[in-house]
Amino acid sequence: MKLTFVSNYINHHQIPVSTVLYETLGDGYRFIQTEAMEEERVRMGWGADETALPYLKCWYEEPEACRALVMESDIVVFGGVEDESYIEERLKSGRPVIRYSERLYREGQWKAVSPRGLIKKYKDHTRYRKSDVYLLCSGAYVASDFHIVHAYPDKMFKWGYFTETKRYDVDKLLGEKPGAMGRPVEILFAGRFLPLKHPEYALELAKRLRSRRIPFHLTMVGGGEMEETLKKEAALASLEKYVTFTGYRSPQEVRGYMERADIFLMTSNYLEGWGAVINEAMNSGCVVVADAKIGAVPFLICHGHNGMVYADGNLAEFLEYGELLVRNAGLRSEIGRNAYDTIVSFWNPEFAARSLLAFAEGVLKGQTIVNEQGPLSKALVISPRAGYAYTRRKCGKSVKTRRNGDCHE
Repeated sequence: MKLTFVSNYINHHQIPVSTVLYETLGDGYRFIQTEAMEEERVRMGWGADETALPYLKCWYEEPEACRALVMESDIVVFGGVEDESYIEERLKSGRPVIRYSERLYREGQWKAVSPRGLIKKYKDHTRYRKSDVYLLCSGAYVASDFHIVHAYPDKMFKWGYFTETKRYDVDKLLGEKPGAMGRPVEILFAGRFLPLKHPEYALELAKRLRSRRIPFHLTMVGGGEMEETLKKEAALASLEKYVTFTGYRSPQEVRGYMERADIFLMTSNYLEGWGAVINEAMNSGCVVVADAKIGAVPFLICHGHNGMVYADGNLAEFLEYGELLVRNAGLRSEIGRNAYDTIVSFWNPEFAARSLLAFAEGVLKGQTIVNEQGPLSKALVISPRAGYAYTRRKCGKSVKTRRNGDCHE
């Protein structure tokens, strides 16, 4: 099989899957990058050494060769590119295309009423609803957005971002967490300090724990427009002994912080399309406390089983779960173990790549080969309002704070 992946740029969230595909297909696999990465993401360590990726081709350097690859490949996986001209010729040819996408209406599905927007969605997506075109949903609410525009009926499947998956001695990993060794529980926030990321929630948790004299330490990895405000707030609350600001760190360094953390805070709002740090934190045995409207959360987390999920923007609920976890070592250990198992069993580059290849081979034979769970399983139409309930579906032992309302796949 000859498979080509086309995206705006390659980063450390996509390289692991590409590596497995290349190891399997050899020269039959290529990744086409359509643009150079933004400088801010390069500073954050997202850039890749392009010379070390034998499967990488850049459209802006070899446009004709890349155009030929798109037309000649058996399967083209296309996404992350706003300019449809890269894939338009392939779509018109009728040859198979597997699209992948984050949300169409991240800021609100009310935007679907725009006549101009609907015309573009029809041109780019809806008119291919009966064609040999499929959609990989990089986020739990993607299917809901595309359902609104009547695109890809019964042809939408779970996908996401697949970070490097490490295999640990999980007993050793969990046993060496600070909280498991009788030291103050280590809490970690890692991301850009932007309003949509709500890093101030982490400081609110620190204030609550300090006021109740509960031992802890909070590490804040990252930077951005809110950095000075956060540092001033920490100083005013006399949190200098409890909170450490590290600045930006490389992805490899962030993984090190995760391995040493008991709890990971993922406090972004509905604007977070996926949130790949969740994969990494779960793989590191952390208990993730996350907002329900983050794209990855309903796919990856079942509340009380392998993470804790609070209603969008509900600070009180977030603080409740944070304190509960800091106080309860047994609960942290159970949830952290289940989180690790979720990643190493299903949401990892090897499983995703194998699933994609099986799906692609099925497409070429006129068949639909999908998994029962994980990547390339059916993506249900989950509205953003239903995501919170969906994370409470029956999937393991419950905890005392679990609320009513199960949602079954």
